[in-house]
Amino acid sequence: MSSTAPQPENSPIVACTVSRDVQNFDLLIEDMETLLGENWGDLGFAEALSFFSQPEAKGLEFIALAIDSEDEDNLVLISEIITQAKTRKIRVILIAEDVTPTSLHKLLRKGADEFVPYPLPEQELQSAIERLNKIDNEPPAPQQTASQLKSGSAKDGALIVVHGLAGGSGATTLAVNLAWELTLLGEKSQPSVCLIDLDMQHGTVSTYLDLPRREIVFEMLSETESMDEEIFGQALTSFEDRMQVLTAPNDMIPLDIITPEDIQRVIDMARSHFDYVVIDMPKTLVMWSETVLQAAHVYFATMELDMRSAQNALRMKRALQSEDLPFNKLRFALNRAPKFTDMSGKSRVKRMAESLGISIDLQLPDGGKPVTQGGDHGMPLAMSAAKNPLRKEIAKLAQSLHELGNSEAEAA
Repeated sequence: MSSTAPQPENSPIVACTVSRDVQNFDLLIEDMETLLGENWGDLGFAEALSFFSQPEAKGLEFIALAIDSEDEDNLVLISEIITQAKTRKIRVILIAEDVTPTSLHKLLRKGADEFVPYPLPEQELQSAIERLNKIDNEPPAPQQTASQLKSGSAKDGALIVVHGLAGGSGATTLAVNLAWELTLLGEKSQPSVCLIDLDMQHGTVSTYLDLPRREIVFEMLSETESMDEEIFGQALTSFEDRMQVLTAPNDMIPLDIITPEDIQRVIDMARSHFDYVVIDMPKTLVMWSETVLQAAHVYFATMELDMRSAQNALRMKRALQSEDLPFNKLRFALNRAPKFTDMSGKSRVKRMAESLGISIDLQLPDGGKPVTQGGDHGMPLAMSAAKNPLRKEIAKLAQSLHELGNSEAEAA
């Protein structure tokens, strides 16, 4: 390692750390030495900008840009480092410790290729480098046809939200299959449906429908101020030419990088172009959770007949009521509900609802292995197991929501 500018005559330099003081990132030093031996150097912020213009910089494959909270006053300089690196086709791995989401957001928007938190998780730097190498070696992805949205569309679509109160409670299964069932309704013309995955860290809508995650999704969410029909349409992916899907971004990003204003713009854009907008929410409550709750026409909270779901439902109730938020919008959906003949199970459901002071409005039967198999194969239940009891119940729900919407429209 070189303590100042890299000296290429000693050994070929393929990467550099760029930081205010690399000694503040001792784990980064260890990982760089383990992965690259002597083939890396260290630069300060100002040195990096100067070095990029030198012929020796042409051999750089990536820089590890390491920052902490003290560097947030130098975001302009750090952003310029990213810009100059990207201009010269040098990959940027952003390594940050105690940096605010707003600052991370700005730097990611500037073009940083990977984000790794500090202290570095085990082998995470190696994984980030391998991902960059994989991207470099992959052939160009085939161009996907962007969804063509009509400019100035004047729809006012219904917003249906699904929020899992516990892991494995079937929220994504409900969101995906409900959205698909809505596309199958209507005798003369099928409703237009947009499915949006807002679980930006662990969202699996793309997996359940076997759709690619696209880089443009994060770009669109980061620039909603300039979003129009064309940009929003480019971020959507079509499923079976019947349903448009906004998948979660390609990489994990902090949930609070996106602001309530960003989410409101996305909701408004989607509702203006589709009859139904179905949102799959993260389990975590974030700044923009209230935005979605206030905009929702129906807000399903999925749970199971167990203690963790009961406790989380109670905590959700307390959280919303303490902030004077519309808790009454929640419609609790019990996944893997007891069968009709299971009187003991029915009694447990009644006792849980009474003890929590809630109404369980929807009871979804256990669909068994076909549900998991359908998700693994990237197909809704209507396509993979049409006679499955869970599919039949979700189809009834879609029909009732559609009829309710039509009756309200006629009354208006």
